[in-house]
Amino acid sequence: MTKTFENWLVVSDIDGTLKDKKRRIPQRNYDAIKQFTELGGNFTLASGRLQSSLGRNYHRITPNQPAVVLNGAGLYDYQQQKMIWRNTIGEKGREFVRYISGEFDDIFKSVDIGVYFDDYVYIVKSGVFINGAMYFDKAKHEYVKSIDEVPDDGWMKVIFWANPLVMNKLLNRIVTIENPDANFMPSSLISLEMLQKDTHKGVGIMKLADMLGIEKSHVAAIGDYYNDWDMLKTVGLPACAGQAPSAIHRICKFEACHCNKGCVADLLEYIMSGRAEEDMEKGIG
Repeated sequence: MTKTFENWLVVSDIDGTLKDKKRRIPQRNYDAIKQFTELGGNFTLASGRLQSSLGRNYHRITPNQPAVVLNGAGLYDYQQQKMIWRNTIGEKGREFVRYISGEFDDIFKSVDIGVYFDDYVYIVKSGVFINGAMYFDKAKHEYVKSIDEVPDDGWMKVIFWANPLVMNKLLNRIVTIENPDANFMPSSLISLEMLQKDTHKGVGIMKLADMLGIEKSHVAAIGDYYNDWDMLKTVGLPACAGQAPSAIHRICKFEACHCNKGCVADLLEYIMSGRAEEDMEKGIG
């Protein structure tokens, strides 16, 4: 009898994990995802992107579960075409962003600010950084003159962009103020993401696992960099692409090949071969 994998949920990061360094999906990954889902396995993607941006990758493969969007602030069901769960930024966080929009208003220390809703961005401060991000993500967006024009309800995440010197000033300012009930995640030298407190990809993944009735030990996630840290620390079977930093390797139970060679396929083949179950029974990892 063919073994099936309804008791597994596997979630993959996109760039440097599902896709190779040239932003292409290796054929091995296509084939393994198709085989895994045909055998009943649950597979999806997790990203910091909006649902429309993530969807361009989601629809290229054969996932069968809602995706984790906006770094864990939401779960979007592409079959139903709706957000099925959200964790929005509260009043303290919104007040913090209003404070930053005023405090860093001077032209020499200006910070670009984008407030992300389900699939829409309000641009409070515009500059070369945020304009580039909107172009790259092809995000639906609107420029506003003041943060007061942004609706109060439905803030999924906020991204601040600035040159590295100003970004350091912003980070230092955050340390000195009262906790705004938020989770801050630097995503590059020029960008800082803000979500509701205790929100990250791992939270979204485990919310999905709860919905599916899947035990933590059978929830696997694979990533390649420090922005996947919280996700990998949360799931039962953390895995990493071969090129991931050594610190990421140390927190993972399964080390796959380089993303150029199809690291997602490595993880899925490990599970489908039965070796993942065997290693759990032996207490390996």
